[in-house]
Order: sequence, then structure tokens, then C-alpha cells
Amino acid sequence: MSSKWIIVIVISLALAAGVFVFVGTHKSLPVEPPAPVVVKVPKVENPKHEVIGLSVESRPIEAYTFGVGTTTLVFVGGMHGGYEWNSALLAYQFIDELYAHPEMVPSGLSVVVIPLANPDGAYKVTGKEGRFALADVADVSKKPTGYGRLNAHDVDLNRNFDCKWQPKATWRGNAVSAGTKAFSEPEAVALRDFLTPLHPESVVFWHSQSNAVYASECKNGILPATLTLMDTYAKAAGYLAVKKFDAYEVTGDAEGWLASIGIPAVTVELKTHETTEWERNLLGIKALLSRAR
Repeated sequence: MSSKWIIVIVISLALAAGVFVFVGTHKSLPVEPPAPVVVKVPKVENPKHEVIGLSVESRPIEAYTFGVGTTTLVFVGGMHGGYEWNSALLAYQFIDELYAHPEMVPSGLSVVVIPLANPDGAYKVTGKEGRFALADVADVSKKPTGYGRLNAHDVDLNRNFDCKWQPKATWRGNAVSAGTKAFSEPEAVALRDFLTPLHPESVVFWHSQSNAVYASECKNGILPATLTLMDTYAKAAGYLAVKKFDAYEVTGDAEGWLASIGIPAVTVELKTHETTEWERNLLGIKALLSRAR
């Protein structure tokens, strides 16, 4: 055999041996399991507390959200500050109830409570920053009628929204300022900028004192869902259900503005300025929560 063929055979054997070694070594390598995929789910703060705006005198307007559902119900107190202090205390009672019993909020639902829409008006009466207590309003009956109702610009906030707005509005037959234009006041802007993108299923405003639940409208009549909202709350809480407030003309109200953008809203007027009427309002609240399941 020639030296040429000997070289070829040697090279061939060497290559074959290398393949064998590679294959054998490769088969013996341990198989590493794939690294687990970690999906980071953002933590949802629940309940959620946030400041949605500041008053004229830079007091916070707060919102508390319970539940993480896509359907949202909103409750607002204290639009008229210290004059309707019981509407704010009712909202704070509701917040306490939700903290104590978060199971009240059905799955698929979120409940937002804005307890004090006019903190400057409340401060004028109570002298307290933020939440106040019943003892802080002990002398309110000695104040002039309407004391603490307006904001720090002396504007009636429930005349400052964009529904039939006019600069001179009416309260109990008396002229009140509605601001320089719709949404001229920071408190009204805070509610607008919070509620518009949220677009809740419905909004309940607590006021006093008429012992009734009023539907809302602007220029296109009452939304059908508003009537259902009114009837449900009124029947459960034992208030009179009234489709239209006609004691005097109301312009620029928050409920009417919400109606104009397709959001059902009602005004729950407590019977007096003296108490929160907690038990009956809790029945009304529960009726809405049950209906929204």
C-alpha cells in the first residue's frame, strides 16, 4: 500500500474518532431546564387614596377607591362645605364602613367616595383641616343661614358646572355667584378632570335638606338609567323620588353637567342638617351595590 493511501486512511480514522467523541460527549451533557418566565403583575392599591385636586386655599380634595372592578359607582359629599356638614360626615361614615367591610363591594365593581368637595367651606365652619367630627360643628346652628356653603371665592360650587351655566345663579330665591365662567373654580375642575375619564356608571351626590332623591338632567331630558338610579336609592332609603327640582331655577349644577355627558347622577337630599341618617342611607347604598353586581 502506498504512503498516500496510508495517509488517507489515517485521516479518515481520525475524523471518525472525532465525530464519535463529539457525539458521545454531546449526549452526556446535562440538559438545563428553561428559565422560568416571571410575569410582573403591577400591585393594585386597594383601597386607594388619592388627592384629585386642591381648593382655592390649597386644601386637598380626596378620593377613596374600593374594589378593582371595571364598573364604577361614585359618591360625593360636602359640595356645600360646612353648611351641609352632615353630607360630608355621611361620606366619611361610608368610607369607614368600606374599610371595615371591604366585602361590601361586589367583584367587578369599584366604589369611589369623594367625602369633601368643598374643603374651604368646611374649614370655615369647623376650623379643622380635612376630616372633622360631630363635635366640630356643635355651634353651626348659631351661624347665619348658608354659612360655609360657598368656596373661598364666594362661589356656589354647585352652580359652576357646564350645564346651562350663567354668572348669576339662584339659591332659595337669592342671587349667588356662579363664578366667572363654567369651571372657573378649582374644586369644580378637580371633579371634572377626575370624573370625565373615569366615566362612572353613576354618581350620587349627598346634600341636605329636602328629604328626597332628585334625578338630573341638562338640555336633553332625563337619562333612563338616572330614573332607575333615583328609584332604587329612594325606595331602599325611604326618601321621596322626585324627577325634577322645581322650587326655583338651578343652573350650572354638577348633576346636570354629568347628565350632559351621558353619566346618570342623582342628588340625595338628607331630611335635615342635623344628622347623617346613616342607617337609611346605608340601605340606599347597598341597594345600588346589589343592583350593579
